[in-house]
Parts: sequence; C-alpha cells; structure tokens
Amino acid sequence: MIYHLLYPLSSDLGALNVLRYITFRSMLAMLTALILSIAFGPMFINLLKKKHCGQYIQEDGPHHQSKAGTPTMGGCFMGGCLLVSVLMWGNLANPYLWLIIFVFAGFALVGFVDDYIKEVRHHNQGLSAKAKFLGQLIVALGAVTILMTMAGYSSELMVPFFKSIRPDLSWWYIPFALIVIVGSSNGVNLTDGLDGLAIGPSVVSAGCLGIFLYIAGHVELARYLQVAYVPGVGEVAVFCGALVGAGLGFLWFNAYPAQIFMGDVGSLSIGGTLGFMAVLCKQELLLIMIGGLFVIETLSVILQVGYFKMSGGKRMFRMAPLHHHFELKGIPESKIIIRFWILSILLCFMALATLKLR
Repeated sequence: MIYHLLYPLSSDLGALNVLRYITFRSMLAMLTALILSIAFGPMFINLLKKKHCGQYIQEDGPHHQSKAGTPTMGGCFMGGCLLVSVLMWGNLANPYLWLIIFVFAGFALVGFVDDYIKEVRHHNQGLSAKAKFLGQLIVALGAVTILMTMAGYSSELMVPFFKSIRPDLSWWYIPFALIVIVGSSNGVNLTDGLDGLAIGPSVVSAGCLGIFLYIAGHVELARYLQVAYVPGVGEVAVFCGALVGAGLGFLWFNAYPAQIFMGDVGSLSIGGTLGFMAVLCKQELLLIMIGGLFVIETLSVILQVGYFKMSGGKRMFRMAPLHHHFELKGIPESKIIIRFWILSILLCFMALATLKLR
C-alpha cells in the first residue's frame, strides 16, 4: 500500500527510488511487523485472558501444569501484524505475493478452527486428525494448482549439489509439492511444545528461505549461483521479512517463561508457508536441511509410533516428539530450547553454503 502510494512519486523525489529495491522493503517489512507485534502484543494477551482462551495441558507428558491457562492462539495477532506489514510494503501487483498470502491465511484458518474448538469451546480434542489434514490438503492443492499454471514456473526438481540433475516431474510435481507443504506444516506443529521452541527455528528458516527466494527472482544471481530462475518470485522476500519481524515480536512474549502460545493457528500457518516458500524457489529437497529441526522432531514421532507397534508396546524414546524425551531425561527446558535453536541456525548456514557447492 505504502509502496504503491510512494513509489510513483520517485520521479519527482529521487529518495523514494529506494522503494524499488526488494531488500530495502524486506527490511522495512521486518521492522514494521516487529514493532506492531511488540506494541499490540500486551493488548492481545489481556484480551485472550478476558476471553479465557487458556492452554489445555495434557496429563500424560512432562510436568507443565503450571502453564495451564496461559493464553493461546497468539498466531492470530502474529499473523495480523505480518499481513499488515506485507500489505504496506509489498508490491501488490505480484501474483506470487498473493499466492503465499493465500497459503498463510488458509492454513491459519484450519488452525484457528482447531484452536477455537479446543480453547474457546473447551473441547480438548479440537478438529479430528482427518479433518485437519483435509483442510491442509485443500489449501495446499489450490495453491500448487494455481502455481503450476503461472508463466515462468517449472515442474523441474532441483537436486542440491548436482546442478545438471533436474528431472521434470510434470503433473507428478503436484503431489510431491503437497507432501512438502503439508509435511512442513505438521512438522512445525509437532515442534511447538516448549516456550519459543518452534518460533525461533521458524524465524531462522524464514530468513534463510528469503535469501533463496531473492536469488531465485534475480536473473543474474540465479545464473551465477546456478539455481532455478523464477521471474517475480523475489518479491516474496518481503513476506519473509515480515514473517521474521512478526516472529521475533511474538518471541518477545513467547520466550521462556511464555506469556502466550501461538496455537495451531500459528504453527500450521507458519509451517505451511515455509513449505510453500521452498516450493516457490525450487528448493524443496533443501528444505530437509533448512527445516532440519522440524524433520528430526517429525521423524522422532514416526519412529516412536512404528517401534511401539512392531515391538509390542516398547518405546524408542521416553516420549515423542524428541524435545519431550530430553525433558524426561532431566534437561532443563530453557537449555533444550537454546540448543535446538543453535542446531537450527547451523543447519540453515549449511543450506546457504550449498549455493557455492553446485
């Protein structure tokens, strides 16, 4: 909005010409979302307390009963700050920007319905697993189907470290992309079990993917670094900047001990968006490294369930997801969180290093 109001004046006011740079607007989007989140966070937390939207704590896990009643559904105010920032600084004529807004809002809606049933209606189970999965699938399918019809987007699969291997999946690319997006969404959701555990790595991953998106949308950088060139996709870096800012603003209140939790409305939308970002910049396979922490957490659940069934009731971990295993081993919550953040940062640095290993 501000971009469309001010940039046309750049011919008369040369200083406004800086708005044409995606990097500059991405930084402004990050700062705007951060300031909005910190400014309006206390008001939203008080509103949730008045509405009695408190977190339900299960009895069969680590002792977190002291967190019972902590306001949840914080993803609502985080998402609101993010979208306001994107609408202010983004080029709203860019179709990729609207497509990622659609994915974010769609997954947020699925999460909101689930949170509303659990926290407002006080039905502890929320949406059934099938209903939640179906909602995620519908949003992802709609976005990927539209994406496949857009000029300049290819169904080729980029393989990290091998610049000449680019198999064309054709329409098989759609189910592959659905697995990436829905899997990423559920991976972040499973990780969201400790104060700040999910939002920290999400911010790091969003920043990393923002770099890949900017490069993919820049014809010279894409050619030099030998990554897939997707015309116009660089504008999504503004969304990444806003997500980083909103995430850091949310972390201000979500850091241990948390004043608010993001809920499924936050974790599902952020995870689905990260997955779609990887699809947009053709780094679907590299997302395994960028979001490696989420992959590890998800695998721990799959292994736990599989081993439990095959062994007749034995457990591979004390509890899954993996962060609960470390909790039950006596490691303090704050130490687990910080170590997982460090792991996420290292994985993203490794992913960025692959830009020179092609």
